Amino acid sequence: MYKVLLLLFFGLAITSCNSDVDEGEFVVGSDYLSLNNKVILIDTVTVAVATINFDSLVTSGQSRILVGNYDDPILGKVKSESYFQFSASNYALYNVSSDTDAPNYVFDSIKLILKEDKYFYGDTTKVQSLSIHRLTQKVKPNTDDDSFYNNSSLSYDAESLGSISFKPKPNSKDSVVVKLNYEFGNALFLKLKKLEISNFDEFTEYLKGFVIKSTSANSSSIVGFNLSSALRLYYSKYQGDSETSFSKDFSILDAAKQFNNVTLDRTGTVIVDLPVSSGKLSSVETGNKAFIQSGTGIACRVDFPNIKQLKYIAEKGAIVDAELIIKPVNNTYSATYPLVDSLRVFVGDNLNRIKGTLNTTAGKPVYAILNNTSDEFNENVGYKISIGAFLQTEMLKESDARSSLILTLPSISKGVDRLVLGDQKNTNNKIQLKIYYISY
Repeated sequence: MYKVLLLLFFGLAITSCNSDVDEGEFVVGSDYLSLNNKVILIDTVTVAVATINFDSLVTSGQSRILVGNYDDPILGKVKSESYFQFSASNYALYNVSSDTDAPNYVFDSIKLILKEDKYFYGDTTKVQSLSIHRLTQKVKPNTDDDSFYNNSSLSYDAESLGSISFKPKPNSKDSVVVKLNYEFGNALFLKLKKLEISNFDEFTEYLKGFVIKSTSANSSSIVGFNLSSALRLYYSKYQGDSETSFSKDFSILDAAKQFNNVTLDRTGTVIVDLPVSSGKLSSVETGNKAFIQSGTGIACRVDFPNIKQLKYIAEKGAIVDAELIIKPVNNTYSATYPLVDSLRVFVGDNLNRIKGTLNTTAGKPVYAILNNTSDEFNENVGYKISIGAFLQTEMLKESDARSSLILTLPSISKGVDRLVLGDQKNTNNKIQLKIYYISY
């Protein structure tokens, strides 16, 4: 549909554009400002939507222990387990100058203290079960970039050091406390007591780290713990009739030595045939929907295959603004699976390689902002992005190479939130593109 609007009534924000970097804003120069010129609203341009899958996401350095599992009713079985290394500022249990007291120190117990960071996804009213295992491999990347990814893993002892079943309370200040194996704790205590462990290298050679695994058969949530979590060793000193209690904490002092392995079993879902990272799965093949999910690398790709045709509308013309409105599909979000406030917007090539972020003229990243104003049929719920300059650049390209927009969630590497979006043929939640084109 074409609608002719008088420029006199066309209230666009006029900003400067001094870079050929893809941007979300565009200039209306003073030469265009004439009542003889016409601005046309075009809302029939094809928007192709697809789901893509990044082969890996960096999950180390995110400062969140992410554990649990849940069966997503749309995307499949999601599971996260976390690997980490403990260390301490020192490894002394007592004042070395008074080592004659060493025999008076005895081991009491050892516990893993997990402190919730208020992140959760899914139904936290159901019981979550976790199992703690000792690593048999050092927390050291196999690659040259010093990072761990959502598909990284390390070898560990199959025997559990401790386990716990609990109902998550992510908004409380309570910690989840897991009592660990007595023999394991006593052996570590004796190593420290005898000064056989006195520095970081000796400690990590003996205790390489831990992995927390979800063992729930019917858990329905994934929860986050922060890096102030600790391995706490309890011991006492007996002297005569007196007893003094002590504790020593080992902490995650290096965030780069903690990462989450996040997996998704897509068996039986509409995205079971999602191709490798350079491919795409059209929304036409997935019920006129596209999908985004943090942690697993699933993202939405948006293409504008016919955008070059707009330059033939007039001998002289330009896109002065464009608004992309993306709508989440009804009944795919709820209090259990809430909508995020915004989406990140990247510019990618035909192989889904990220070229950069979509930026404003000030060089700041453009976000798709959620309008969640309630209405009877949720028709107003959606994300809006200003993409005028991006489409102007695409329209004027002389080469056949085209760029696409790639949408992800802001917490792409440290959560498991997901979103279902409609394409142009979706019955109730169509993606919309409004282009304002000026001829002069």
